[in-house]
Amino acid sequence: MTEFEAGPGHAEALRGIPLFADLDEQTLKHVAETATEVEVPRGHVLIEPGQEGSGLLVVLDGTVAIQVGEDRLEKGAGEFLGELSLLVPGLTHTTRIQAASPVRCLAIRREDFEVLLKEHPQIAVAMLPMLARRQAETMAHL
Repeated sequence: MTEFEAGPGHAEALRGIPLFADLDEQTLKHVAETATEVEVPRGHVLIEPGQEGSGLLVVLDGTVAIQVGEDRLEKGAGEFLGELSLLVPGLTHTTRIQAASPVRCLAIRREDFEVLLKEHPQIAVAMLPMLARRQAETMAHL
């Protein structure tokens, strides 16, 4: 795993991600400055069931495999991962997420994510339709 400091230059990449698409420039810049860019090779496990959430991952490039029961879903750029365990204190991850290809993502630590949500609650509002879609997809696979 390789980590790089993200920064204001990532604001434009975030603009293309539905979760952040409607944020104003100042908020987008704040999110970009809070994030760390991470690159992982194919096969790297990003999230294990039972782990407590430590941050939010936003996929910039590549594909991740999400294990839901016996089913495997693949998601790519624009997806965010690990958010539920950040929104509910004490909640642990329920799925295994692994890099299905080399993946480049932005990671936002739990503490930074909490500050972002307090300062920019519109991020949480933008998450709602995506969370509902994801819940419906998960239920369809169970």
